[in-house]
Amino acid sequence: MFLRRWEELNDDLKNDEVKYYYDLLSNKKFDIILKRVFDFTLSFILLLLLSPILIFLSLLVKATSSGPILYKQERVTTYGKTFNILKFRTMVKDADKIGELVTLSNDDRITKIGGFLRKTRLDELPQLLNIIAGQMSFVGTRPEVQKYVNYYTDRMKATLLLPAGVTSLASITFKDESNKLISQESASEIYINEILPIKMQFNIEYLEKFNLIYDLKLIIKTVIAVINK
Repeated sequence: MFLRRWEELNDDLKNDEVKYYYDLLSNKKFDIILKRVFDFTLSFILLLLLSPILIFLSLLVKATSSGPILYKQERVTTYGKTFNILKFRTMVKDADKIGELVTLSNDDRITKIGGFLRKTRLDELPQLLNIIAGQMSFVGTRPEVQKYVNYYTDRMKATLLLPAGVTSLASITFKDESNKLISQESASEIYINEILPIKMQFNIEYLEKFNLIYDLKLIIKTVIAVINK
């Protein structure tokens, strides 16, 4: 994973606010390479160690509700590229077609086993494959669907200079985000106007603080947050 030359960035990323963060990251090229080496190595090891759990959860999802084992959704990552994020399916089949893209705490689309997977964040384990493929990192801005990326300000677009992440300070802070979404009718509006701007401020600040040690601290914070949830 290398930082692209400024001239090679998409036109919608070439603005003064993104340039500020681009210059910051240009001085952290070694950290960016180290981040990729760490991501690939750890995700590969975890995939091997956790394979029995992955197989068990796959069978559990399949046995308790109809539909595919994995949930795939197109998200946006580095430089605005799209990819299919992988999760264990926690909702009923075709849930995207019968409700909003965001999920409420009492969402009746969530399956019984899905509630447990979400609470423990075990549904995120298949993203180890996304990390190995270079589409994601352990730490970084949580990847959004294109609908919400379209609301990014010029400054917010700077977060697309690094890969999307499984966790971040924003996702730790908003671990109970679904409780703030009152109904399906207002969920998307609340997310765009109230939650997204705050989350993106955390994500922008990450660009300034980012290095491997900081990533490790956020990974540990995430584990603690999941245990204490």
